[in-house]
Amino acid sequence: MQPSRRPQRLGLQIQHEISLMLSRNMKDRRIGFVTVTGVTLTPDLKHARVFISTMGSKEEKTVSLKTLNHATGWIRRELGQRIRTRFVPELTFLIDNSQEYGERIDRLLDEIHGKDNE
Repeated sequence: MQPSRRPQRLGLQIQHEISLMLSRNMKDRRIGFVTVTGVTLTPDLKHARVFISTMGSKEEKTVSLKTLNHATGWIRRELGQRIRTRFVPELTFLIDNSQEYGERIDRLLDEIHGKDNE
């Protein structure tokens, strides 16, 4: 039996809608420039992890993350009005460190290649 594609489709829809909300409707200035990089849902569609990337210092990122997690009630209510689903999953916002990780790997590879060329 093939796994359902519903969690993936719903995750993409949630990612799109939250991105729109953050860019147009969110008035809280504590949230800096935030990009929703991905959403993963549990198979039962009851919980969603929303990965974000944000600009700024470590403290600014922490404030943005705390503010988003505090606003999950409002965000879920808005999602309920925008998407057609029986229930809206519980949301947890997490920092997506994949970009920093990729940049670190690139730096390490550049260092290795730089030593090889000497």
